[in-house]
Amino acid sequence: MFEIAGQVFTSTNPGLFLILGALLVPFVEATWARAVVLVGTPVLALLALLYVPEFGVDRFSFHFMGFDLAPYRPDRVSRIFGFGFLIAAALSGIYSLHREDRLQDASGLVYGGAATGAVFAGDFLTLIVFWEVASIASIVLVLARRTRQAQGAAFRIILIQTLSGLALMGGAALYSSSTGTMVFSQMGPPDRLLIGLFDLNRPGAWLILAAAGIKAGFPLVHNWLTDAYPNTTPSGAVTMSAFSTTMGVYLLMRGYAGTPWLVWAGAAMTVYPVFFAVIENDLRRVLAYSSNNQIGFMVCAIGMSGPLAINGAAAHAVAHIIFKGLLFMSMGAVMLRTGTTKASELGGLHRSMPFTALFCIAGAISIAGLPLSAAFASKAMIMSSAEMGYAPYVVWMMLLFASAGVLEHSGIKVPYFAFFGHDSGLRPREAPFPMLLAMGVAAALCVMIGFSPAWFYELLPYRDVALTYLARELWSPSHLLVQGQLLAFAVLAFLLLKWTKTYPPEKPGVIIDVEWIWRAGAPRLFHLLRRWLGPAAEVLAGGASALGGAVVFMSRQAFAPYTALSRRFPLALTTVWIAAILSVVLITALASAR
Repeated sequence: MFEIAGQVFTSTNPGLFLILGALLVPFVEATWARAVVLVGTPVLALLALLYVPEFGVDRFSFHFMGFDLAPYRPDRVSRIFGFGFLIAAALSGIYSLHREDRLQDASGLVYGGAATGAVFAGDFLTLIVFWEVASIASIVLVLARRTRQAQGAAFRIILIQTLSGLALMGGAALYSSSTGTMVFSQMGPPDRLLIGLFDLNRPGAWLILAAAGIKAGFPLVHNWLTDAYPNTTPSGAVTMSAFSTTMGVYLLMRGYAGTPWLVWAGAAMTVYPVFFAVIENDLRRVLAYSSNNQIGFMVCAIGMSGPLAINGAAAHAVAHIIFKGLLFMSMGAVMLRTGTTKASELGGLHRSMPFTALFCIAGAISIAGLPLSAAFASKAMIMSSAEMGYAPYVVWMMLLFASAGVLEHSGIKVPYFAFFGHDSGLRPREAPFPMLLAMGVAAALCVMIGFSPAWFYELLPYRDVALTYLARELWSPSHLLVQGQLLAFAVLAFLLLKWTKTYPPEKPGVIIDVEWIWRAGAPRLFHLLRRWLGPAAEVLAGGASALGGAVVFMSRQAFAPYTALSRRFPLALTTVWIAAILSVVLITALASAR
């Protein structure tokens, strides 16, 4: 009996543990019980992942309604992403213990479970189901803030995530039809890592790439990040920063490693957010732009391919989950105590929130890539791959510029304007203990990765390559010199701009990004079409307006304070609704795949 239970335990997709934990949320009352559910289920999933007897095989596969399915396929690629997701879920659970909100508890666990389930999916259908559930959970997390701005942001996220989901569904249906299978391990050569799996010459491959690109925040479709992260709750921003874009990175690595133009797309992603982050006033939006910047490094490495670059992308994805989560945690604590994260309204908080300030500095040091920090151990492999010729010289220069930029806006600007800078006169209380505990654990993980990266490198897809790089290159004088020069350049540039009073002032305002194309350009295009189409356009416009108005009205009624979903008992039914939606998604995916 125990042997059978052990086999079931190690043959179950770890993401399901978190989703089952979400089903328990309605029934827990005591604080200790919430802690067991929110933190215990990710820990249980981690244990299940640690005791998988063999990697690179379909641990659990079956035939269902005419399809061969493999819901759980662990290998060294999915394992490193799974570790990152489950650690993030546990940290998010600890961080959330300071407040009682079953909507956020359930949706956060479902989100983490769906993201984890997606990286271990061994077939298209399982991937689609988890992909869609993760999108739904992210929308609920934004709506959980229950403000007019959050409702608007959620509506826009619905549109962009729907595009991603439809692209994945359509692409998967076409691709699986052309290959005759939905199981990844049956699509290509017998490579246990299955990296660069999809052939762009096959039908549907470009649609799948578009789905991953939207999730990862490719140029022109990146503004959903800067829209969602600042408009969700403090806990929601921590959760979204861990899972949203990293799912896209995983699918790009799984399917499109070695695609040359990803090098240029990633390089562009690293550079352009720097300018917006420098002039942005909202520090959570600064961190959102910074996330786009860091994802660019991973996309560039995936395009470069090669064992060292793939190791760098995977390592940086997990390190980014931890140190960016730490930065969002610190800004969430500031938001909880002051009600704002606008740099123009903050400053001097180190006097009354010293531990939060210290942890924010730890995250800033990590993202800056200083020696003995997390990003130093992860991003170094990406930079070395570019330097060795896996990317054009101009791309390497772009990555250097972006490294200095992220050091300035996330490594210096965020802690400086939040906790130091001018004294705002605010003297809020220190963050609640659960928040501080989560930040402390995240900071400790950053230190562990930076000071002793050997254990971290053991988890990477190409373990031997990573350990060789650690022994020969990571601590080489040339690498240390480059990092020191970047640090000195960024700090001196910041000090010079502040001394000459030419640093962009922190003041309220609206930053015009490419999102303007969708918000202003699209309506203007619609008006032109309306003029050309005549009466038919009036009918279409009336129907679209009525439908949009109905959706907005219902969302406001559902998530506004003191309405149905804000009361305690109905919130317990959240997971029931999620299960119902999951069933609909499953049926739809099955029908589409036929």
